Amino acid sequence: MSHSVERSDVIRLIGVRDTPLSIDEVYAAVGAPGAGGTAVFAGTVRDNDHARAVTALSYSAHPTVEHELRAVMEKVAADYPVLGLAALHRVGDLRIGDIAVVVAASCPHRGEAFDACRRLIDDLKARVPIWKHQTFTDGGDEWVGAC
Repeated sequence: MSHSVERSDVIRLIGVRDTPLSIDEVYAAVGAPGAGGTAVFAGTVRDNDHARAVTALSYSAHPTVEHELRAVMEKVAADYPVLGLAALHRVGDLRIGDIAVVVAASCPHRGEAFDACRRLIDDLKARVPIWKHQTFTDGGDEWVGAC
């Protein structure tokens, strides 16, 4: 479905930060009186990737990151009946268990909220220029592009 109305007004919070992220801040940003469902996704740093133990992780972003993130969010807003969207991504050095990304979508119904939230995180990872540098216990390291 596509909504012809300008939908950028539903983008309530967008950012890339080098400080810890708050799930509560993201959830509060998408609140709306007509929302029957709010879906929140938090991505955390895990201690392994593809069966290799991770010891350190750092995220970096291209200077156009917020522009690209806004474009992703505008597309989600055009395709779903969202009442509020929010997305924050962390950059810099993170530890195991730290929150790396938080996204949320509020919609009139829960199914729409789940679908919009999933699309937001999937498109963010596919299109927004953020890169992850991982260091492994075996001494190796790798760069992983989010797009």
